[in-house]
Amino acid sequence: MTAKVILIILDGLGFDVAQTSMGYLGHLVETNQASFYRVQSELPSLSRPLYEVLLTGTSSSVNGITANDVVRLSHQDSVFHLAQRQGLTTAAAAYSWFSELYNQAPFDWITQREQHDPNRPIQHGIFYWEDSYPDSHLFVDAERLRSQHNPDFLLIHPMAIDHTGHLYGSDTSQYRGQAIATDSLLAHFLPRWQAAGYEILITADHGMNPDGQHGGTLPNVRETPLFCLSPKIQPSRYLESYLPQRAIAPLVCRLLDIPLADGMKSIPVSGFDYN
Repeated sequence: MTAKVILIILDGLGFDVAQTSMGYLGHLVETNQASFYRVQSELPSLSRPLYEVLLTGTSSSVNGITANDVVRLSHQDSVFHLAQRQGLTTAAAAYSWFSELYNQAPFDWITQREQHDPNRPIQHGIFYWEDSYPDSHLFVDAERLRSQHNPDFLLIHPMAIDHTGHLYGSDTSQYRGQAIATDSLLAHFLPRWQAAGYEILITADHGMNPDGQHGGTLPNVRETPLFCLSPKIQPSRYLESYLPQRAIAPLVCRLLDIPLADGMKSIPVSGFDYN
């Protein structure tokens, strides 16, 4: 039976805060229910380019999504494209830039908030366009898609950590507090999704610096977490070295048991059972 996968991208969550402020996820790691990795993001450490990296496994110099204001459909085969071609059902509760990358660009917030089309890469989508959209609403959007459409691949992308980081910077009680709040939301939804048979990956596009910015090359904006809840991955802390961000898209494909795109490179992931 084909696995079902949820990929959660916690926008703007740096590795250090993920490790120190996400108590529920830390509990899953501590009790050998999840594996934990240190990921190094691609450059530039900006959102739209890294969304493309996370979903296609290709770098900016290959895919051409080199800045946040490059507004066009992706020229690469994303996990959405690959899953849809294999007859799987796809869905996303996410920021509008994902719609612009994989469904239609530019995004029209009046007519395109909800999208349902079996012929598009993201077959079922609920998209938001304001950075202040609450994570609680976003997770409910995701649960609605999951319960109504039973997708094989579901992307969930909340923005509150990133939004708070831009307002206050990374070394603040507000940024750490928002990470705690999002972790508490995950504590409500992860057991529900696991009970429904989903394997779950939780990562981030980039981190945040004390100035409330990202886009550069320092570890505070490039180091991000990856938590994996899957029977195919041995629970442990795999923190001795960096996992390249380009490894995540092919890992999702491996979990879904679908062929990789030509542009994806199969990068070994410690603890993954390739048999």
